[in-house]
Amino acid sequence: MTDKNQSKDNKSAESAEELGFLAHLIELRTHMVRIVVSLFVVFLPLAVFAKELFSWFAQPIVSQGLPLLSIDVTGPVFVPYKLALLVSFLIALPYIFYQLWAFVAPGLYKHEKKLIFPLLASSVGLFYLGVAFVYYALLPMMFQIMPLFLPVEVTYSPDIASYLNFAIVMFFAFGFAFEMPIATILLISTGMTTAESLAKKRPYVIVGAFIVGMILTPPDMISQVMLAIPMWLLFELGLVLSGVFKKRIKEAVDSRDKMEEERVSAVTAMAAGGSAAAVNEAANKLWEDENYEYEEYDENDGHQQLTDEELDAELERIESEEEAEEKKKSQQAKNLEKPDSDAKK
Repeated sequence: MTDKNQSKDNKSAESAEELGFLAHLIELRTHMVRIVVSLFVVFLPLAVFAKELFSWFAQPIVSQGLPLLSIDVTGPVFVPYKLALLVSFLIALPYIFYQLWAFVAPGLYKHEKKLIFPLLASSVGLFYLGVAFVYYALLPMMFQIMPLFLPVEVTYSPDIASYLNFAIVMFFAFGFAFEMPIATILLISTGMTTAESLAKKRPYVIVGAFIVGMILTPPDMISQVMLAIPMWLLFELGLVLSGVFKKRIKEAVDSRDKMEEERVSAVTAMAAGGSAAAVNEAANKLWEDENYEYEEYDENDGHQQLTDEELDAELERIESEEEAEEKKKSQQAKNLEKPDSDAKK
């Protein structure tokens, strides 16, 4: 292959990479638009009942006999709708996770899909569990204890915006903290560590849980303990679930090893002179499953797939056209130089 053919191949590879990256961006934009539309659809009916929704949301503090104030000029208008947007996000969270899954799933191998999908579904439930724990357990206890630290001359009446912002921080802090079993299973399933090794590091995990509780919660011992103890128990739950997932993890590892063997076999077949179609078919089986199929091209997009002979003929035609164009340019340059030489004579 000449240098000209190599440069053409390099340009073709670069253009293919650019088109692939652009296709991924378009696909990502599609999923992001669906997420935004889902939030908007859920937000519209909730916005109608924003005041009633905030009344329900304020129960953990109002039930303790503490009044709420609004010292911000726009607080009575924006705070309820901000809460409605937060609730719409929580309601649409399963669909959001599904869109993220649909975006990354075509790029995963079959053994990876078998692990990721149940973990994503479990993570949604654990996040909801963390939010429910904050609303029904943590907030009522906190607002029952915090007024006890007030001086006699001070009246404790939180602002509605401050209460909402504080609750949002607690929701997300405990929501992500309750993902501890998922993190533990991922660490074990990816081979970064083992259940036995994590069990030996239990004292460090407990100390780390209390440090996280100290950072994320208000400066009272009860809130820190209420975050640290669930994180520790969820870590233990992750160790137990890793044993349940052990069979599936082993199947994933075996599937990965089989995939590597098939890849080596495909390369060996190509080196032995096997057809490109057979090699491509073997490679596609590494990606396809019952839900996702890999397609080289769309038969209905108006383009026709060329055979190897047709591709060679097309390359020869392009090369001949380029050579003819170069000859034409060189001839024109010679014609321009000839009058100059005649004039000198």
